[in-house]
Amino acid sequence: MSSEQTELERDISDKVDDVVEPAHGVDEHPAGDHKHGLTDMGYVKVALILALMTAMEVTLTYLHLPGKVFMTILLVLMVAKFWTVVSYFMHLKFDNKIFTRLFYTGLLLACFVYLAALCTFQFFAPS
Repeated sequence: MSSEQTELERDISDKVDDVVEPAHGVDEHPAGDHKHGLTDMGYVKVALILALMTAMEVTLTYLHLPGKVFMTILLVLMVAKFWTVVSYFMHLKFDNKIFTRLFYTGLLLACFVYLAALCTFQFFAPS
């Protein structure tokens, strides 16, 4: 029984090796030779830009701007930060365009839902 089991395991292993192929691109480039994304310094620059946008958002809260202006600027900064994170840190800028469209559809849906909630509470109504 042991020899039958070993023979069966070898047979299954051979069939699996025939069916399972390495993922696309695995052996095409030596390790570390990929050009998918930014360099380390590029990611540091993107992180600094995101930190600057966050500082702008925090600063806006201390300026006591009218609600409509404040909310509009925050929404623009939100979209810019979302685009930056999704494009660079999630590599969508370098991926298939269908993924980019999918995420931007989600962003638009989120903006519309948020604006609908603001309109429901009459945020944009004349004072």
